[in-house]
Amino acid sequence: PRSQSRRCTLVSPLQPKKNQKKETRKMSAPAAPAAPAAPAAGLSATSLYCGDLDSNCTEAQLYELFSTIGPVVSIRVCRDLIPRRSLGYAYVNFQQGADAARAIDVLNFNVVNGKPIRIMYSQRDPALRKSGVGNIFIKNLDKEIDNKALYDTFSQFGNIVSAKVAADGQGVSKGYGFVQFAEQEAAQQAIDKVNGMLLNDKQVYVGPFQRRGERGGGPTTFNNVYVKNLHESVDEDKLKEVFGAIGKLTSVVIMKDGEGKSKGFGFVCFEESEAASEAVEKLDGYDKIEDKAWVVCRAQKKAEREAELKAKFDAERRERLEKMAGANLYIKNLEDTVDDAKLRELFAEFGTITSCRVMRDASGASRGSAFVAFSSADEATRAVTEMNGKMAGTKPLYVALAQRKEDRRMRLQAQFAQRAVANGGMPGMPYGMPPPGVPGAMYYGQPPPGVMGPPQPQPGFGFQPIMPPGPGRPMGPGGPMQYANMPMPQRGGMPGQRGRGGRGGAQGGRGARGQNMRGFNQNMPPAPPAPNMPPAPEAPMSAVEQLAAQLPNASADQQRMLLGEALYPLVDAVEPASSAKITGMLLEMDQSEVLHLIEDSKALSDKVQEAVAVLKAAAAEDA
Repeated sequence: PRSQSRRCTLVSPLQPKKNQKKETRKMSAPAAPAAPAAPAAGLSATSLYCGDLDSNCTEAQLYELFSTIGPVVSIRVCRDLIPRRSLGYAYVNFQQGADAARAIDVLNFNVVNGKPIRIMYSQRDPALRKSGVGNIFIKNLDKEIDNKALYDTFSQFGNIVSAKVAADGQGVSKGYGFVQFAEQEAAQQAIDKVNGMLLNDKQVYVGPFQRRGERGGGPTTFNNVYVKNLHESVDEDKLKEVFGAIGKLTSVVIMKDGEGKSKGFGFVCFEESEAASEAVEKLDGYDKIEDKAWVVCRAQKKAEREAELKAKFDAERRERLEKMAGANLYIKNLEDTVDDAKLRELFAEFGTITSCRVMRDASGASRGSAFVAFSSADEATRAVTEMNGKMAGTKPLYVALAQRKEDRRMRLQAQFAQRAVANGGMPGMPYGMPPPGVPGAMYYGQPPPGVMGPPQPQPGFGFQPIMPPGPGRPMGPGGPMQYANMPMPQRGGMPGQRGRGGRGGAQGGRGARGQNMRGFNQNMPPAPPAPNMPPAPEAPMSAVEQLAAQLPNASADQQRMLLGEALYPLVDAVEPASSAKITGMLLEMDQSEVLHLIEDSKALSDKVQEAVAVLKAAAAEDA
């Protein structure tokens, strides 16, 4: 059952305080509707958006909740592409529109994992989502007013699509919120009736929502001033004397510790904002007391100060990166004995080194990677050309231009998307969204009506790509039914499993022998096209292309495992005596180079022979 209503009492601020209790203007609740309200135009009658989810909320938990209303067709918690973290919202598809409407009426603001969830009809048109029609802004809200109280307070004016109170990272209200009505007339009525009224003894402002670019960009007004770098001898009377000469003060305080000693900073509040601005201009740098220059500025909340500092540090970081663009190198596959001095010696011949550092763990052991910065991009380019693949001791170096993690991820995604395009795939399709030209299709992996789909597995080895509809894969109610990331049986041991006579591990040992990279379900016969749908391409993707398509959705360890399982049998066929060691050496190369070796047997054979020569030279030195 739905929790008890928390409608706030609205009071006119013009009434005398003593008469407020007697003459309170309460907005009576409207009569309960005979049936749940129908969705507004442009909204899906059976598809719901579920927001404000806890990061650990799963499809199974949501299914358990929503299935109490009626048959659920599908549930999808939206997640990040790479780390697979929840984005805090989900989509729920019902079989019947009446069940979706009842879910909004009954389950809205129910608590799941300690957080009240927010449910509304799914609006799939981004233009309508961003239009702002029917959307109002409310500020100066009491901290006790939450999403449900806001919803219940404004629900008497019309059908509400969404109601949300803005909150900080700790879940504390920021004092403002938004309510979106299905009709603009209801929004205007709410503005006319509620603007200037008292909610929980606080006068609120209610007006039409405006985008950030449409709002006035006038100067920030403030009354409270922050003062720091104060001498111990400065007391509140002294601050009143100095700041009182500029304007009328309402309060002055110097912060003190437990022993009553000054902490060296305080706050001064002016009656007028113009006086506060003048004080900042005139007294910033004031040094007439003990030769300590005061810092005088606008008082800021902690969250505002942190955001400002973060923006400042990000700008400085971007500036440093722009200066070092093309001149900073990333090196990996270093031997454990290589330190900063030896690394500098290796790269000194290519130009002036401004920075050189081997990365180490907490215990001081080398991680096998390093960064070298040159004074110019030309020097760095020459170092990459001559040092990449060069043997340093017993290992071939990997040398490339250093990239930020985000840039590197985008490059890999673009690279794999190009491979998908070449094979007739659809790159860039957001996970869980319908393919173009399929009206009504909401998700991949949508089970038959009333049936809960299988839990979503983590991407990795042993999961097949999306297959077109066919026998055994029925059509969903709104489009083609496709099972994504379904586990498939594997032959042999698990990836990296220790076997007889081999080392195993992430590089792939002899326990992995017998694993066939052709086991990516390549031999499945092509399914016939669904009715009224264009026929799917009959040519299956090659094993390398399927492997490349799986890498972006896998973690770093899973990527290494996938590549190792594919590479080891090929290396073992060329050099069975040292296949485990050589596979480990080759996996230190860039992913694109490893994929090339898997695809090109001649290039693989050359690399294997080079690695064999390195191993023999190392064995000779040890002897």
